[in-house]
Amino acid sequence: MHEHLFISELFYSIQGESTRAGLPCLFIRLSGCNLRCTYCDASYTWQEPGTLMPIADICSTVAKTPDVLVEITGGEPLAQSEVYPLMQALLDSGRRVLLETNGSLPLHGVPDAVTIIMDIKCPGSGMASAILPENLILLRERCARGCSDEIKFVLSSRDDFQWARAMVLRERLDLVAPVLFSPVQPGLEPATLAQLLLDHRLNVRLQLQLHTLLWPERSRGV
Repeated sequence: MHEHLFISELFYSIQGESTRAGLPCLFIRLSGCNLRCTYCDASYTWQEPGTLMPIADICSTVAKTPDVLVEITGGEPLAQSEVYPLMQALLDSGRRVLLETNGSLPLHGVPDAVTIIMDIKCPGSGMASAILPENLILLRERCARGCSDEIKFVLSSRDDFQWARAMVLRERLDLVAPVLFSPVQPGLEPATLAQLLLDHRLNVRLQLQLHTLLWPERSRGV
């Protein structure tokens, strides 16, 4: 196995941004991103070059923390083509693998056994036009095959909520995968988002960034 990837961070923490929030998780944060969201909290992934690591070394490091979830994130992990052999190597070793992606790059090469957590960028991100419509089609197909994917909206304002609500209802996204609404902090107050969800009886989950509540003073390694 000779493939290499640029790594921003590799760390063990608590999963904080999916329906698996609260579970121990080994994170592989890849360098680089093709988007520039206004609220980005991991800009170091594309401002810094990262460390070039062989996939074999990444897997050896992961093996030191057995029996927990593994999440591949970024930046945008699909921006590096060698992420695909990494995903397969992790699956072959028996790991449960999550992939967090911004939805702007094709998902067709992601193995069915990998759980995709796909962002749909709202207008407040400045990147709402980045979504690939074919990715929504692919998620529907994966849902029909029994894949356990998720869809996430990060909301900066009430306007973002209304935009995301309209998309969920129009596309019936709640029938495709669990849908999570996460408020930007500072920005949309969590209690305000909770009330909006109650008022509109929307079939989505409120998602707070658990790691920011547990370790508010830390911006990396969580």
